[in-house]
Amino acid sequence: MRLLVSVRSAAEVDAAVAGGAEIVDAKEPSLGSLGAVSPAVLRAIAGALPPGTPLSVALGDPADARAVAQAVAALDGLVPGAGETFVKLGLTSVDGNDRTEELVTAAVAAASRSPILPAVIVVAYADHAMAGGPSADRVIELAARAGAWGVLLDTGIKDGRDLFDHIDPSALRRWIQAAHRSGLLAAVAGSLTEEGVRRLADQPADVVGVRGAACSGGREGVVVEERVRRLRLAIGPVRPPAVSPT
Repeated sequence: MRLLVSVRSAAEVDAAVAGGAEIVDAKEPSLGSLGAVSPAVLRAIAGALPPGTPLSVALGDPADARAVAQAVAALDGLVPGAGETFVKLGLTSVDGNDRTEELVTAAVAAASRSPILPAVIVVAYADHAMAGGPSADRVIELAARAGAWGVLLDTGIKDGRDLFDHIDPSALRRWIQAAHRSGLLAAVAGSLTEEGVRRLADQPADVVGVRGAACSGGREGVVVEERVRRLRLAIGPVRPPAVSPT
């Protein structure tokens, strides 16, 4: 299982990497669960990464195919081959099976035209009844059918509750296994504390994502190297991912 740490600026990259983050995620926490950073901030974050460090980019919840294409196009100025690149796509801005499927398909098509060929990760919310978007199982179906690279189970509403307040460990394991059966990378996140991350140690997830637990001052605070290090230790040994972008 790899540790993903979300950063909101280039100034946080060193602490995240030094603490043991295997993936650095560009996200603006003040804009919600999938808040996108500005193009300038994204370029600065990418430029601060050590060579070969994977980069994840939150695209937000685009409203239509055109918005998806624009969000993916913002990555075109990044350096190809710098490392794995992932883009996280939310679906809460669209309703209905046809529109959500259209959005995922548009994201995969836009990624295939990008010079850096980012891997599309479709986001499901464990609290989707409140946050919006399709169910977690439906997101697996959409991602697999559209040719996305993986899925992420997160929480959309940041109200102090974490992933395990919305899904129990056995159901989470079944969801991860279902993603793997569909040939998808399975990532989990959702306001996880250090103890919450520790509870994931025996789960077969490929990636666990954090922000608030890695920061001094909560999710809108500042990433601290020692906090990241404790989270990396809480996960346990690094396991190779079930699937990986080529």
